[in-house]
Amino acid sequence: KIEIKRIENSTNRQVTYSKRRNGILKKAREIHVLCDAQIALVIFSSTGKMSEYISPSPGPSTTLIGILDKYQKTSGKKLWDAKHEFLSSELDRIKKENDSMQIELRHLKGEDITSLNAKELIPIEEALNNGLSKIRDKKNDVWRMMTKNTSMLEEENKRLSYHLHSLEIGGNDRDMENGYHQKG
Repeated sequence: KIEIKRIENSTNRQVTYSKRRNGILKKAREIHVLCDAQIALVIFSSTGKMSEYISPSPGPSTTLIGILDKYQKTSGKKLWDAKHEFLSSELDRIKKENDSMQIELRHLKGEDITSLNAKELIPIEEALNNGLSKIRDKKNDVWRMMTKNTSMLEEENKRLSYHLHSLEIGGNDRDMENGYHQKG
């Protein structure tokens, strides 16, 4: 017999883990077949890799959650509380809502609409028209802003041109007063 203690060599430990995991999974399958037992076996390696076996059987206990629920009822031990149940149902609700929104988004893109009837197409058409109207309004706002900015820039350009022109004329007059001529 070997002494049961932690195997220090990591390679040997991994080999032993793999062999014994396969052995325990085989025994779980055998006890299920031979004795018609419901079994849920979950194993986590030291690296965090999970292995599992859930015995196949008709009914709700074929899942890990089904077997754990049965364990919880039989043992009286609470594996999860109402908060976790709420989170689970909330997660399911959000998944359904996400699926629904994905379908709606495909419809708004014009995809998967062949199976829709006229009554189902009306709200999609209204949503698209509403979106188009908002886009047009935004485009017009941007256009008005650009027109306003263009007008302001044109006025500023005129002002600066006038100012530059005044400086050029004023400068030439001073040059003439000081006796300087520029030949052009």
